[in-house]
Amino acid sequence: MKLNHWTVGLAAAGVVSLASVAYAEEQPMSQVLTAVSQTTLSGYVDTSAIWKFGTGNAYLPGRAFDGVGKLDGFNFNVAEVTLQKTPGEEQWAAGYRVDMLLGPDAVGYNVAVGNGSNVSSPSDFGVKQAYVDLRLPMGTGIDLKMGTFNTILGYEVFESYVNPNYSRSFGWQLEPTQHTGLLASYRFGEAVTLAGGVANTHMTGINQRAPVESQKTYMASLSIVAPDSWGALAGSGLYAGVMDGFSGNRKAPGSNEFKDTTSFYVGVQLKTGLEGLSVGAAYDYREDGFNALRPGDNWANAVAGYLTFKASDHLSFAGRLDYTSGSDGTWYDSVEGKNKLLSATITADYALWANVLARFEFRWDTCLTNDKPYGGRTLSDGETGSGPSNENALTVAANLVFKF
Repeated sequence: MKLNHWTVGLAAAGVVSLASVAYAEEQPMSQVLTAVSQTTLSGYVDTSAIWKFGTGNAYLPGRAFDGVGKLDGFNFNVAEVTLQKTPGEEQWAAGYRVDMLLGPDAVGYNVAVGNGSNVSSPSDFGVKQAYVDLRLPMGTGIDLKMGTFNTILGYEVFESYVNPNYSRSFGWQLEPTQHTGLLASYRFGEAVTLAGGVANTHMTGINQRAPVESQKTYMASLSIVAPDSWGALAGSGLYAGVMDGFSGNRKAPGSNEFKDTTSFYVGVQLKTGLEGLSVGAAYDYREDGFNALRPGDNWANAVAGYLTFKASDHLSFAGRLDYTSGSDGTWYDSVEGKNKLLSATITADYALWANVLARFEFRWDTCLTNDKPYGGRTLSDGETGSGPSNENALTVAANLVFKF
């Protein structure tokens, strides 16, 4: 091996190792260029403006990414950059994917708290996914993901522009977001896909660990998507998933014992046969998730109905009716010992500029118990203290997303 003086200097400074240089020189340049050429770069930039009617912005239970820091003003939400090489058609195919988040919403996605170890910390930068993608030549092919990957549960996803509505549903708030582990999936015929996996925890946080080494999180899902041969129903889908594992929920306040969190999800998307019109529904159930008021003994569920209509190549509309109930402390502290919320959302999408999605949304949230968990009362002269004081919350939002 012949090394130039620059390589020798870098090796002496510890910037590169001679072993890595030797390995790189042994690889044909065409091999390196082929690997790079198969990698795709994509992503988006997400911005918004959102206003809440009435007084007080401190309390908006059940709403993800719509907190006090975003109301009544303009926002940069998040930018996501994706590097990906999808596995090819060969038997022993391999690839990878890395999704990187930049912006305030990165904190809301990965909420792990750093502890001086290898656990990621919350910041305006986050790694959403990073996994190696492999295919085993068994039957139609077993696909494996190892690393950190999105949850297998849910009707909606983190990327707001992919969802029917800009704001997220109550069900999205009940679901986990990411896991570090191993996920396998297998496709039976044209329509059915079965997946199963094991991860470190039910909760978010790359490389997060349960206090007991053997306490892992297990997951499984079933997906049935109608193929083109099903005619008008082609593209319709039925999805179901279940997950059980550690989420940091203590059996009692101050206890060193923890209870597993169990999540269940089922969703359906149905093409109606009428041009541009589709409907959907989703149900989420969570038992013994984190709850500050009722640790180790709580539950919550959510159900949502969706209606979307594509009026033209540029214009579409989406409506969502969303209901959730749960034990006290799921969303707010109730005088009745139980939480119940309802929301109705209408969203209009208009694609005028190339690669740009413009959305306008109106949302109404209301409490179905004898509580007023929204907003915050205006204090009179001499008054002290503050707290939620509204039974309803009305918001309007505009959302601009550039996709590349």
